[in-house]
Amino acid sequence: MFDNLSERLERSLKILKGEGKITEINVAETLKDVRKALLDADVNYKVAKTFTDTVKEKALGQHVLTAVKPSQLMVKIVHDELAQLMGGETAGINLAGNPAVILMSGLQGSGKTTFSGKLAKMLKTKKNRKPLLVAADVYRPAAIEQLRILSEQIDVPLYSEIDSKDPVSIAQHAIKEAKAKGYDLVIVDTAGRQAVDELMMNEITAIKAAIEPNEILFVVDSMTGQDAVNTAKEFNDRLDFDGVVLTKLDGDTRGGAALSIRTVVNKPIKFIGTGEKLEAIDQFHPSRMADRILGMGDIVSLVERAQEQFDEEEAKRIQKKIAKNQFDFNDFMAQIAQIKKMGNIKDVASMIPGMGKAVKDLDIDDDAFKNIEAIIHSMTPKERANPALLNGSRRTRIAKGSGTTIQDVNHLLKMFDHMRKMMTTMVGNPFAKMMIPKIKMR
Repeated sequence: MFDNLSERLERSLKILKGEGKITEINVAETLKDVRKALLDADVNYKVAKTFTDTVKEKALGQHVLTAVKPSQLMVKIVHDELAQLMGGETAGINLAGNPAVILMSGLQGSGKTTFSGKLAKMLKTKKNRKPLLVAADVYRPAAIEQLRILSEQIDVPLYSEIDSKDPVSIAQHAIKEAKAKGYDLVIVDTAGRQAVDELMMNEITAIKAAIEPNEILFVVDSMTGQDAVNTAKEFNDRLDFDGVVLTKLDGDTRGGAALSIRTVVNKPIKFIGTGEKLEAIDQFHPSRMADRILGMGDIVSLVERAQEQFDEEEAKRIQKKIAKNQFDFNDFMAQIAQIKKMGNIKDVASMIPGMGKAVKDLDIDDDAFKNIEAIIHSMTPKERANPALLNGSRRTRIAKGSGTTIQDVNHLLKMFDHMRKMMTTMVGNPFAKMMIPKIKMR
């Protein structure tokens, strides 16, 4: 996400390194390169020009303190303007009403249905809501089945009418169902088409008028770049939606949609999708996204994701086992499961300051732990609980059973042993114990 733009901006801002002060000449040279970087990222031309003009005006009006280098000041100005470009403040979602009704809109293939499932799971888990998913796409044959599978995965009920071809009445009946059964949130998944057409617009406008949703979200595939912005404008002209959802930000996206859409439609980006997993959904924070674009990472979001998966009782249990040097492969598997729940491994790694560039060209996917899990699953319960039992013949059997090599098994055992020793050292170190509460507070 934003890899190319990040590299180009970094190169552009290096022009000021070594300069003693900000001048109209070196700022003009820097911002000419910044504008090219934005245009290459498929940012709307007017948006890119206004952005660089604003940065130039603010940079030339600044008095550079001796403690601050011109390049550092420029990074700060660019960061703040990027955040402002994407909305400035984090936008919330309107969940007033009983039930609260959210209407999903967008083109076919934008990720509406998957996002509906993600949003239901997120609001159920984080806001303690009781959602009802509604299948109001009566045209795409697989739409109802896809939503049914998602609803089962997240344990959320689905309302559908297989024989009906009237999405307006389906949505109305779903709200009655929600009121009758005590669901306090209704998420209506609507039909999309390959391009904007009058039939689709009339239909979703009719649904909006019939159910009067608290929130209308426009879902857009960020990989479509400037086309996404144009489509958003057409939908907004008809629907006057409340916010934008950018999906597929984990793909090879240039970032133009994220940087242009707020200015063009004057509506906030509220959520982003960062992967296929149902946990891969984040509230959109303009300032944090500006951090990531400028290669500063996003440690706040990383900590929030970790806290969502943090189980205090489990942590205490693990700590006791580490203290007694009893940490085993069952515990190790539990830790891997928690890491995987945090989302796409490459995306998580890129949130660490300085790591975005390091992992850009690495082939890290969601199967990063596949071999490790296969090896551990090939052990007997007794072996998982007692790693010391793993002699040569057992390792050979495990390698064959997991489809790996004896070298892979030996490497895992060596890594596990090293990790366990480090953990034991940390738990027994008084200095480390003193530091743990301080780290948690940051």
